[in-house]
Amino acid sequence: MTTLKDSTNNQIQQDVYNDPYFKSLIQRSLRYLKTGYPVHFTGPSGIGKTTLALHIAKQRQRPVLLINGNKELSNEDLIGAYTGYRRKKLNDNFVRTVHKIEENISEEWVQGRLYEAVKEGYTVVYDEFTRSQPETNNLFLSILEEKILPLYGTKRTASYIDVHPDFSIMFTSNPAEYAGVYQSQDALLDRMVTLPVEYMDEEAEIAIVIQKTKISKYKARAIVQFVNRVRELCDNDIASLSLRSSLMIAQVVEKYDIKVDGNDEEFQDLCMDITLFPLRSCSDDSESIDDLRDKILAECREV
Repeated sequence: MTTLKDSTNNQIQQDVYNDPYFKSLIQRSLRYLKTGYPVHFTGPSGIGKTTLALHIAKQRQRPVLLINGNKELSNEDLIGAYTGYRRKKLNDNFVRTVHKIEENISEEWVQGRLYEAVKEGYTVVYDEFTRSQPETNNLFLSILEEKILPLYGTKRTASYIDVHPDFSIMFTSNPAEYAGVYQSQDALLDRMVTLPVEYMDEEAEIAIVIQKTKISKYKARAIVQFVNRVRELCDNDIASLSLRSSLMIAQVVEKYDIKVDGNDEEFQDLCMDITLFPLRSCSDDSESIDDLRDKILAECREV
């Protein structure tokens, strides 16, 4: 289970989420969760869906469990299973003429992460749930509809446990066009409220970069504006250039004291390394690498 700790820059994060767009999104999400409906945030990678979901989870003042979707995730990981054995041996030789040995072997039950969350009423954030196989995600159909957690294949006496009244769950996902993403079941999507998450506005991105990297506001603004200009060069909506790109540049700049100056060769190399591949992945195939390099360099020199 992931334990959340308060950030030392809570005021900056609070300012970001006081933006009218996010404030409305948070308020609506909390209403749906309180009513008993799961919330699903969907949108491009790197725009802050997970951070937003964790921020909302903390507002509910319940323990929080973060689950990361992946194709290896199984029912045993979520529910639990009997794995291995517990062996207990008693060798009684209290009386020299009497030698008594007692041995007991029993299977060891290992509780899954979701089991405790459902039982105790945690708030779950299931990050990138479409990266898990649909067969595994079928488990959530019963949780959301019948309010029970089936104990498939656990060999336990009970066939299910009831979902705690305070249990709630938020899902996040990337578009289906992304690599490594499975098509989600319509039955599961039908049971949740899906809210598209858009890119943060420029001021919000600057605030996040400052919060995460401790960089100055002047440098943060220059970096975010550069990344946003390069993002606008993309020919489709599946852009890999996101807030993460700004954070990468800012972290390297701050750690190695690189000048945020479009004419500085170190800064040019850094900007090229971080943005070239993402720009290539969202650009027309007819454009050469040299053309893309020239475009990035032109935008970098504006810094």
